Amino acid sequence: MSGEATTKRKRLPRAVREQQMMDAAVTVFARQGFHAASMDEVAERAGISKPMLYLYLGSKEDLFLACIRREADRVRTAIVSALDDEHGADLPPDRALWYGLSAFFAVVAQHRDAWRVLHQQAPAHGEPFAGEVAALRSAIVEFVAVLIERAVAERHPRGRRRPTADDLGALAHSLIGACEALADWSVTRPDEDPDVTAARLMNFAWLGLDNLLRGTHWPRPR
Repeated sequence: MSGEATTKRKRLPRAVREQQMMDAAVTVFARQGFHAASMDEVAERAGISKPMLYLYLGSKEDLFLACIRREADRVRTAIVSALDDEHGADLPPDRALWYGLSAFFAVVAQHRDAWRVLHQQAPAHGEPFAGEVAALRSAIVEFVAVLIERAVAERHPRGRRRPTADDLGALAHSLIGACEALADWSVTRPDEDPDVTAARLMNFAWLGLDNLLRGTHWPRPR
């Protein structure tokens, strides 16, 4: 019986086996940290030999990078797919942002260990790991900046100073920073509904942003 099970394991397609290895690795990296994680533990959790792990995915650094790239692509794909499904180009900016945030918080809730690796660990270990996360963040910031720019065109009254490119970039960075902080908060709360999390951020950010886009500014003290 054990020989039959071994044969079935060996017949798995390589792509499927690699995904199983990365699933195991993400769990180990999230719980042990990059430096403390061992390839022995990853191999044991994946149900394979350590030589097979090295053969398929290389060194621990290679494995960590592969996990980061997969999880970054998962986040990016979730956001893009949500907007494609909802015809994002035709949506009002706030509705498009809502669908993007909802998809983002959903993927974080479904893959909590992956978020810990992607956001909490990868940036702390330098290149090339931090670069992958920075590229993901830049893409999301650019997406949000475009939504804000669309909102400016629709809502900002004529005759008032329009936000500059730096204003839009700063607002987008601020919103994404809040999004990442809220994701860190949500992964420690298994009962938190991703849509509720997205609504929390919309209530905090968009209501204030909506007034800003209508030309209302907080009066700075002189």
